[in-house]
Amino acid sequence: MRTIRVTDAPNRVDFPEHWRADVLASDGGVVTLRPIMPSDAERVVAFHGGLSERTRYLRYFGPYPTMSPRDVEHTTNVDHRNRVALVAVLGDQIIAIGLYERLSDAGGNAVEPDDAAPGRSAEVAFVVADDHQGRGLGSILLEHLAGAAAENGIEVFVAEVLTQNRGMLTVFKEAGYQIRRTMDGSVLHLEFAIDPTEALTSVRNSRERASEARSVRNLLSPRSIAVIGASGESGKVGNAVLVNLLRGEFTGPVFPVNSSHRSVRGVRAYATVREIPDDVDLAVIAVPAGSIDSVLDDCLAKGVKGLVVLSAGFGETGSAGFAAERKLVHEARGHGMRVVGPNALGIANNDPAVALNATLAPILPERGRIGFFCQSGPLGAAILAEAATRGLGLSTFVSAGNRADLSGNDLLQYWDSDSDTDVVLLYLESVGNPRKFSRLARRVARTKPIVAVRSGRNGTPQAAVGEAASDIDNSIVRDLFRQAGVIQVDSISQLFDCAALLAYQPLPAGPRLGIVGNSSALAWLAVDAAQSEGLDVAEPVNLGPSATPEDFAKALRKALKSPDIDSVIVVVAPPVAVPMTPFADALLSVVRVDGKPIVTTFLANEGIPDDLAIVGPDGKPGRGSIPSYPDPERAAHALGRVWRYADWRSRPASQVSRPDGMDVDCARSYVSKWLADAPEGRWLNDIEVVQILSCYGIDIVDFREVTTADEAVDAAGSIGYPVAAKATGEIWRNRADLSGVRLDLAGPDAVAVAYHDLAAVSGQPLLHIQRMATKGIGCVVRVQDDPSFGSVISFGLSGTILDLLGDRAYRALPLTEDEATELIDAPRAAPLLSGYQSAQPVNKDALTELVQRISALCDDLPEVRELFCEPVLASGATAEVLYSRLRIGPEPSRVDLGPRRLS
Repeated sequence: MRTIRVTDAPNRVDFPEHWRADVLASDGGVVTLRPIMPSDAERVVAFHGGLSERTRYLRYFGPYPTMSPRDVEHTTNVDHRNRVALVAVLGDQIIAIGLYERLSDAGGNAVEPDDAAPGRSAEVAFVVADDHQGRGLGSILLEHLAGAAAENGIEVFVAEVLTQNRGMLTVFKEAGYQIRRTMDGSVLHLEFAIDPTEALTSVRNSRERASEARSVRNLLSPRSIAVIGASGESGKVGNAVLVNLLRGEFTGPVFPVNSSHRSVRGVRAYATVREIPDDVDLAVIAVPAGSIDSVLDDCLAKGVKGLVVLSAGFGETGSAGFAAERKLVHEARGHGMRVVGPNALGIANNDPAVALNATLAPILPERGRIGFFCQSGPLGAAILAEAATRGLGLSTFVSAGNRADLSGNDLLQYWDSDSDTDVVLLYLESVGNPRKFSRLARRVARTKPIVAVRSGRNGTPQAAVGEAASDIDNSIVRDLFRQAGVIQVDSISQLFDCAALLAYQPLPAGPRLGIVGNSSALAWLAVDAAQSEGLDVAEPVNLGPSATPEDFAKALRKALKSPDIDSVIVVVAPPVAVPMTPFADALLSVVRVDGKPIVTTFLANEGIPDDLAIVGPDGKPGRGSIPSYPDPERAAHALGRVWRYADWRSRPASQVSRPDGMDVDCARSYVSKWLADAPEGRWLNDIEVVQILSCYGIDIVDFREVTTADEAVDAAGSIGYPVAAKATGEIWRNRADLSGVRLDLAGPDAVAVAYHDLAAVSGQPLLHIQRMATKGIGCVVRVQDDPSFGSVISFGLSGTILDLLGDRAYRALPLTEDEATELIDAPRAAPLLSGYQSAQPVNKDALTELVQRISALCDDLPEVRELFCEPVLASGATAEVLYSRLRIGPEPSRVDLGPRRLS
C-alpha cells in the first residue's frame, strides 16, 4: 500500500495515498476528498463557524457555537486507523467533514454490537456546509469512509441520529446497506454491516451514473461561453471556434477574451475572464500551452464551471507536457470544474435549445439521433465532414483530445439517459478504465447500440507519457467488445455504414436475408458478403434490367411479408440514366418503421439520399429512412454486424455464476501470508498452487514431489498405478516431443528407470510422479493482466498448430453463466469438444464449471496476476487439470470497484 507522509503534522502519521479522490457531486460538480491533516485546523474552525445553528444542532445534538482548541486538535489529529476523518474540499475551503471512530469504553476496551467481532465496529458521522447540502456529499463521504474502514478491519458502522435530522437519515436509508434501528427518545441508533452487497453496488452505480451524466450535461448545455484567445484572424484556432459559435447561433451570450482588442468579430471583447460582468459556465481555451497557467487562474477566480481546452502542447509532447496536463486537471478539479482536452477538437450539441458548436470543424452534421465521441482532434474534423456528407445527423459530439479528464465512459453515462440519442459511435485510441467501460457498455447496449472503431488495433499508441502502451491483440479486443455488446468495426467508413442502418432502420429479428434487385452480378456480390458474415441468404430475386418502380415495390413487399426473411437488400442500378425519384417512392411506399430493416445500393449513393429520407417534424431524416451503400458488399457487412448485435441484445442478461464449494477466506489468508514474505510478488511453487486452487474446488490431478528413485517408487505405490513421471523445469512442460515426461508407467521398475532417465535429461533430481488422468482432449485456460482491459481469461485447445493459429477465445472477468458457456464454444476448433466426426464428445459442463471457478478466484483475489492451467484434459466424464502455474503480486488499481471517484 503506497502512503503519503503528512510532513506538517506534529506527530507525523502516514495515510494511504489512494484515499485522496476527486469525486462528482450529484449536480455534476467536482469535489476533492482527502484525509484530514493537522494543518487543516484553521479551515475546520472556519467551516464550523459557517454552519447554521440548525445544522450544528442536528450534528452535535446541541448549540455548540464554537469549537474549543481541544476539539479542533482532536478532529484534525487522527491515526488513520482507529480514527479516520475525511474532508471534502472546494478550492481552499472545507465544505464537508466525515469521520469514524472505532468503538471503545472509557477504559479503552472495545465496545461492540452483539453481532460484531471484537474491535470490528466504529461510530460514523458527517456534516455538510449549508450551501452544499443536497449535493450528495454525505453519501460520498459514507462510501469512502466505509472503504477506509474495511481496509482497517472494521465490519460494522453505528450512528446516532436525531429523528428530525432527515438529511442524514436519508443518506443512511438510501445507501443500500441493511440497517437495524433502535430508538431512545428523540435519538435513533443505527447499525449496519459495510460489506459490499449487490444492493450497495447497485446504489453506487446508479449514483455514479447520475452524477457523471449530469457533469457531461453541464458541459454540453452551458448558458454562457467565454472564448479565451478569441481572434479575428482567419487561420487562428481562436477565430475558428468563435466563428462556429456565432454562426451556429448559440442560444446564450458568447464573450470573446482578447487583451489586445475591444471587440472580435463585432462582439465586445474583454481583456480577461475576470472582467466579464456576467457568470461564465464554459470557457473554451485557445491560447498557447505556455499561457495556460494565467488563463486557468482567471477561470478559477471567475468560478467557471467547465473547460474545453483546444490548445496543443501537453501530454502528446513528452514528460514536461504531461506534467503540465496533470497540473491543469488537478487545479481545475480542485475548483469544481471538468476538462475536455487538452488538444481537443471541441464539443457540439445540436439541440435547438442550445445550438452549441464549440469545435474547430468547418462542417458540422445536421441534428440527428447519433452521439459521437472521438479522441483524435485532427481526425475529428474529417469524421464530422464525412458524417455530414452521408446525411447522418448527430445529437451531440465530443472530441476529448488527450482525454486528461472527460472520457468515453463519461459520455456513455450521459448518452444512456439522453432522450435525444439513439445510437452511440466511439472512435477510440485506448480505453482508460476498461473494466468500467465493459460494465457501462453492457448496460447501455441493452437499449442503445454502440459502434466502436479502435485505432492502433495491433498496439495502443502511447498518446501521452504516463499512459501505458499495449500490445493487445485485435482478437482480444474483438472478443471483449462482443462480450459487452459493442459492435466493433475496422474503419471510419464501416462505423458510418453501421450507424446509418442503426439510426434509421429497425433491428433484424434473425439472420435470414432477402435480396431484390435488377443486377444479378451485384446480387451475387451481396450473397458472398452476407454468407461471410454468417447470414442465411435466400435465392436472390432478379427483376432484370428493365424492372419498373412498380416491379420493385411488388417484389420488396413480398419479401417483407415472407416469414423466412428478416431483412432485405435492394439493388437499384438501372443500366441507363432514368429518373430515380419514382424508384425511391416505390421503396418508401412499403417501409414500416417497426418492420424489417431495408438497405439499398441506390445508384451507389452513400448515406441517406434525399429521395430515400422520411422527413420528420424538424425537417430532418427520421426513422424509416432507407440507407444507401456504394456497393452491396458493404450493405451486407453492415447487416451482418448489426444482426450479431441484435442477437446479443435479444438474449436475457446473464448473471455471474459462482459454483458451490469455495473457501474465499482460506484463499485470502494464503495470499496475505505469501505477499507478507514477498511484497513484490512471485510465482508460487507447485504445492502452493495446489493449496490455493483447492480453496476454489479446483483439483490438480494427484501428484507427489520426489528427489530419488526410491521416493518415486513409493509415491507411485501411494497414488496407484498407472502413473506418469515428469521433469519439473518449465522448459520440459508441454513440449511437443514429450521428452520431459514418461507416461503409463505400470510398475516399480518402470518408475525407477523413468526417474533416472528424466533426472539425467533435466539435470535436476526433483520430479513429479502423477496419477494418469483419463484420456481426453487437451485444453488451455489462462488468466493474465492486459494493459488495456485488465484481467482477461482465455480458452482454447492445446497444440502447437492451434497456438500458431492463435485459436483462442477471450473474455473479461468476472464471467456470467452464459459467458462461461460461450467461452468454451468460441474457438474455431471447439467442434472437436462436441464430438466432431468420429470424436467422442467431452463433458463441456465440467469445462464450463472449471472456468467459472477460475473466474471467481481471480475476481476475489486481484493479487492473482497470472494463472495458467495447461493442459486440462477434457473427457466424456470430467475435465482434469494436470498442471497449473500461478503468480501473485501487489493488487493493481481497481478504481471501478471501490467508492466512486474520477480516474
